[in-house]
Amino acid sequence: MPRLARLDAPGAVHHVIIRGIERRKIFRDSKDRNNFLERVSKLVSETNTACYAWALMSNHAHFLFRTGDVGLSTLMRRLLTGYAVSFNRRHKRHGQLFQNRYKSIICQEDIYLKELVRYIHLNPLRAKVVSDISELNKYDYCGHSVLMGKKKREWQDTEYVLSYFGRRVGEARKCYIAYVEKGIEQGRRPELVGGGLVRSLGGWAEVKKMRLSGQDRLKGDERILGEGDFVRQVLSQADETYSRRYELKCLGYDLERLEQRAVEIYGIDKEELYLRGRQKTRAEARSLLFYWAVRELGMSGASLARRFEMSQPGVVYAVNKGEKIAKERNYRLLE
Repeated sequence: MPRLARLDAPGAVHHVIIRGIERRKIFRDSKDRNNFLERVSKLVSETNTACYAWALMSNHAHFLFRTGDVGLSTLMRRLLTGYAVSFNRRHKRHGQLFQNRYKSIICQEDIYLKELVRYIHLNPLRAKVVSDISELNKYDYCGHSVLMGKKKREWQDTEYVLSYFGRRVGEARKCYIAYVEKGIEQGRRPELVGGGLVRSLGGWAEVKKMRLSGQDRLKGDERILGEGDFVRQVLSQADETYSRRYELKCLGYDLERLEQRAVEIYGIDKEELYLRGRQKTRAEARSLLFYWAVRELGMSGASLARRFEMSQPGVVYAVNKGEKIAKERNYRLLE
């Protein structure tokens, strides 16, 4: 059976799981782990990606990301490729390091964000990497210690997660740790790693029975964790995105066509898009162009940064600005 295409959408929350090939170690020591986390730190900042939870094990890792201005596939490709090259060089090995494809599951935030933060952060305890919750509270290679204020990772978004547990940081941490402790006895949670509601109902056979009896309130997809309406919405949005990109490419849209459209709107010469400086008209035209290139055609911020000789954070900023301009002024790529 062919593999399903990965799903992504701006602002989507993803539970990402990466595994070593043949269950081999992807982290052999603290140097490997620190190397990996340095790369995560750099990439989430450059791509405006939020990281809510994470845990590094010896042969796999978990992350809970909210995608920003760059698609998850671009983020993960840069992260895993760069780390694999570094790991192989350091350990004098060759060949593949990671299992063929990382797993990413789009999650319904209001129902599952707290559950997933707890599930991910309890991984070291379940695997007996740490002996108890007090040791987990200060464990270096898990986002739990950061939420507890014992470790500092500037790139981890603690404020957003703690807001689910209380208005004040102290109160929120007390409620958070109580919530985590309640989850220890639950053990492994297979229903939280894809197709969750299907599994929790007893599998596809039970779902089919429900549908035959007219109870079509749930829809299952291994790439999505959420209730039926949420799953249908994600799939619909994904289809619309893919259809839109296909339509644009069939119509011959590429970066040059986008440049032409942007300069037509702003009444400038194409060469001005490449001039440095913050002259308002040029900057707005370039921002609109970047927004269409990334969001409509699916181009990477890295390729735009190279072409326009800009930094990647600069491209990310411009994409956000371009989105705002397009919405406020109703600028459309196709008239």
